[in-house]
Amino acid sequence: MRLRLLSAGVAACGLVLAVPVSAQGVKIGILNDQSGVYADYGGKWSFEAAKMAVEDFGGSVFGHRIEIVSADHQNKPDLGVSIARRWYEFENVDMITELTTSSVALAVHDLSKQMKKIDIVVGAATSRLTGDACQPWGFHWAYDTRALAYGTGRSLVDAGGDTWFFMTADYAFGYALEKDTGDFVRAKGGKVLGQVRIPLNSSDLSSFLLQAQSSKAKIIGLANAGLDTTNSIKQAAEFGIVKSGQKLAGLLLTLAEVHGLGLEAAQGLVLTEGYYWDRDDRSRELAERFFKRTGRMPNMIQAGTYSATLAYLKAVKAAGTKDTEAVAKKLKELPVDDQFAQGGKVLENGRMVHDLYLFEVKKPSESKKPWDYYQQLAVVPGDKAFPSAKDSGCPLTK
Repeated sequence: MRLRLLSAGVAACGLVLAVPVSAQGVKIGILNDQSGVYADYGGKWSFEAAKMAVEDFGGSVFGHRIEIVSADHQNKPDLGVSIARRWYEFENVDMITELTTSSVALAVHDLSKQMKKIDIVVGAATSRLTGDACQPWGFHWAYDTRALAYGTGRSLVDAGGDTWFFMTADYAFGYALEKDTGDFVRAKGGKVLGQVRIPLNSSDLSSFLLQAQSSKAKIIGLANAGLDTTNSIKQAAEFGIVKSGQKLAGLLLTLAEVHGLGLEAAQGLVLTEGYYWDRDDRSRELAERFFKRTGRMPNMIQAGTYSATLAYLKAVKAAGTKDTEAVAKKLKELPVDDQFAQGGKVLENGRMVHDLYLFEVKKPSESKKPWDYYQQLAVVPGDKAFPSAKDSGCPLTK
C-alpha cells in the first residue's frame, strides 16, 4: 500500500512538472528605491506604470492572471540581490524590471545571468549593462550614461562650454556618467579640469561646490541624480555659482526633479530625456491616464517601465512560452512601438535603441499650464545616442 501511494505521489508530481510552461501565469517584479534619494525619480510611481502596462495588455496571458510584486532595495546592492534571489528561487518571479541605482542593477544583472532569468533595467544609467557587463538575458531600456553624455554633454560643448568640472555620485552610475561625458568633452576639444566624488544622499555640499567654483570651469557637470541633483542645484544657487558666470549641467535630470525644484530654480537647465509627457498625442495619452491614477505626470523612468513591462509581455505572448531563451529572442526581434518610444529596436547586446530629446527648462513666464516645463531643442537620434552592438564592448557581440 505504501509503495502504491508513493508511486501515485511520484506520478502526481510528474504530472505537475509536466504542465506546459505556457499554462502557467507570469509574475513580474518591480525592484527599486521607494524610500530614499530616488523615490520620486522612479519609486512607487514606476510600480503604478507597470500595473498600467499589465492592464493595457489585458491582465492575463495563456489564460492566467499576470501578477506584479514590488520591493524597496534601499540603494543597497546586497539587499537588492537578496530580494531578487528570493523572488527567483521561491516566489516564481519571471522577470525583474526598473532597477534604479547602477550598483544594484549590475549586481542583479549578474544574478539574473547566473539563474538564467530576464531583467530589463530602466532606472539605472550605467552603459556597462550593455557593454562589458552585458549578459544574454539582460536588457536596458529608456536611456544610459552614454546617451546622456551625447545629448547634454555634446550640446553644451558645441555651445562653447569647453571646460568642465564634475560633481560625481560616488558609485558605479556617477563614474560611468562622468567618464562618458568627459570622453565627449575631450573628443570635441574641451578639457576636464577636475572632479569630486560625493557620497550618495549627502546633505551638505558646501566643500564640493567650493571646489567646483574655484576650478573656474565654464560647466559644472552634475553626474548625480534624484534628490542629490536637486540639492546640488539649490545649494549652488546659494553660492551664486550661476550668477557668477558658471553653468550647471544636470546630466541626469528628469521631470520629477524639475517639478521638485520648481521653474524659478530650474529655468534654463538643459537636459536629455527619452520621454516628455506633452511631446505628442501618444505621450499625452499615457500621461493623462497616469495623472488620473497618481496626481503627477510621468518622467522617462516611469514611462520607460510601462514600455519595458509591455514589451516583455508581448514577447512572452509571441514566444508562446515563458522560457527565458525564447522570450529573450522575441524581445530582440519585436519592434518597440508604444506611447514611450516609436520605432524602437533591441540590439543583440540588449540595448533598446530609440530617439531621445534635448530640452531646456522654461522660464516661469513661459509655462502656460501645470507641468508645462520643457521646450524641445533637438531630437537626439537613437543610432547616434547609443553605440552599435559591436561597438558597445559587449562580449556577446564579438
